[in-house]
Amino acid sequence: MSSIEFRDLKRQRNYIKEAVDARIQSVIESSHFISGPEVKELEKKLAEYTGRKHCITCANGTDAISIALFSAGIGVGDAVFVPDFTFFSSGECPATCGATPIFVDVSMDTYNISVSSLERAIETVISQGNLRPAAVVAVDLFGRPFDYERVSAICEKYGLLLLEDAAQGFGGAYTCSDGTKKMAGSLGNISTTSFFPAKPLGCYGDGGAIFTDDDNLATLC
Repeated sequence: MSSIEFRDLKRQRNYIKEAVDARIQSVIESSHFISGPEVKELEKKLAEYTGRKHCITCANGTDAISIALFSAGIGVGDAVFVPDFTFFSSGECPATCGATPIFVDVSMDTYNISVSSLERAIETVISQGNLRPAAVVAVDLFGRPFDYERVSAICEKYGLLLLEDAAQGFGGAYTCSDGTKKMAGSLGNISTTSFFPAKPLGCYGDGGAIFTDDDNLATLC
């Protein structure tokens, strides 16, 4: 019985083999394995691609979300609103910071976070008075960014941090109502992605990155 590969990484490897092998050999010869010039080159290219001022690479996508939340001061007593259709890191990372993840329904047509469900959840938390609404983790999914304009309007209304998890949407773009386009990775106060091999932009092993235009957040990250 034959099987279907989850992701045909070998076919991708054959397509880019010569270029990758040359860069790997260059790193081996320089023996600059940690935070070498290739890392800075990657960060610069990713920042330019997404239209962001800063890109900070890290070990994986889970660390990227946690570092972003820690840098924004998210912690105990804070409510972080997360879509209920996502990889578990979206909810695990707020808990790692000591915050409480509040799961929100998704839209049936996109599987991205539901704007109406999000606002109801925020109002419920406010009325209960046990937690402080602090942040939204908005997840891009299946190459499609979340409803940026409507979600960001809610975040502005309630004074919430907007964190975009672009791990499953990197390379996609959101078309604003004025016709301009914003790349996935540029849709939050701070955004993250994962370079897990099965992601749209994968790596050999694992990795992650954080994107922001905020100098202070970037320094803290």
